[in-house]
Amino acid sequence: MSDGTQNTPAPAAAAPVGPATPTAPPAVEPPSRWRTTFNEIIGGSVMISILAVVLALIAGGILIAITDENVQKAAGYFFARPGDTLAEIWKAASGAYVALFQGAVFNPNRPQFLDQIKPITETLSFATPLIVAGLGVGLAFRVGMFNIGGRGQMLIAAACAGWVGFTLHLPWGLHMVVAVIAGLIGGGIWGGIAGFLKARTGAHEVIVTIMLNYVAFYLVSYLLRTPILQAPGSNNPKSPALDSTAVFPDLFGPQFNLNFGFILVIAATFFVWWLLNRSSLGFKFRAVGINPNAARVAGINVKNMYVYAMVISGALIGLAGVSQVLGPLSSGFSSGLDAGIGFDAITVALLGRSKPWGIFIAGILFGAFKAGGFAMQASQGIPIDIVLVVQSLIVLFIAAPPLIRTVFRLPDPSKPKKPKAPKAPTATPVSASTGEAVTAK
Repeated sequence: MSDGTQNTPAPAAAAPVGPATPTAPPAVEPPSRWRTTFNEIIGGSVMISILAVVLALIAGGILIAITDENVQKAAGYFFARPGDTLAEIWKAASGAYVALFQGAVFNPNRPQFLDQIKPITETLSFATPLIVAGLGVGLAFRVGMFNIGGRGQMLIAAACAGWVGFTLHLPWGLHMVVAVIAGLIGGGIWGGIAGFLKARTGAHEVIVTIMLNYVAFYLVSYLLRTPILQAPGSNNPKSPALDSTAVFPDLFGPQFNLNFGFILVIAATFFVWWLLNRSSLGFKFRAVGINPNAARVAGINVKNMYVYAMVISGALIGLAGVSQVLGPLSSGFSSGLDAGIGFDAITVALLGRSKPWGIFIAGILFGAFKAGGFAMQASQGIPIDIVLVVQSLIVLFIAAPPLIRTVFRLPDPSKPKKPKAPKAPTATPVSASTGEAVTAK
């Protein structure tokens, strides 16, 4: 029975607005492999070393221009004729570096081809002791030790090799080998003293090697005034000339100063590379250099590694002294034979990043500075001290990689930039009944 009212369906209620559908955060795309590799190349240690040399050469060019008399005269009327000042600056800097190149690499102004290529042999001759001494310093660096006893190790090795060279009379070839071995043993023992004291007593190798430098210098100076090392009938503190059977042979004839010592340097570079990268002892060296405590926990005898590293380091630096005595100083040596090589080797090792082939290239570069510096002084009148300033600036810039990165705006590979994530889209309300998006009207 109807009560008079009509049953009409109730109007459909508005669909409730459900919660926003969760959306996954957008994936952050990592930087491409090529971009990462590019950043590592242009911001890595190799590029830092190259740019440190470039920046040092620029600074050296500025110093050359400032000290040049023609530049100073032209600067007196700079505002009247600025072009003259700029031309003189370019002439001074470019002339100096052209002379440096011609004295270190190749001189096209000489008539004979052998004379034209002689500068590169001079560079390699100067680089020979620097490379092998740098290898010794770099090896100690890789083990976490600072060997600045190069002067003492060179002197002791030179005294041992020189004594064998003018005292023993052996056949050709054998005499040279025995002299080289004697020098390696002498340098290794002198370097091993510092390693032994550090391992057994905790004495810092920097202090020990500095003191051993003085001990070696005064010891060799004393021996050069005794019949042990002094030339018979001479009042000068100088040794006798070595037998010809002990002297390094020339590689390209007597007109060039390059001798067999450079071949030994190449062999030493291969040896250090193999030792550090392919041998178990080199792995232990690198482990101790990175973290001695972790290496000790891993079962490595850290104390023995210190001794072994300093013995090998001293032997390598001693080879630099041997190359001096059996090469250019075969007519007799004195206590000043090191000529600052022991300390220059530290610079070479730093520039080469303590890597064997990096040290090899750095040694050739510094050999070029030495060979070309004399030519620059002779032809352009540039003080040789400018070359020393450039070398010092190279060390300064290498020791401050952030400065190089700031000047040349290089990325830091150790701090890669995080890519910015795209903004997540705004969640849209969805109807619970129809599943359609609800938009505001």
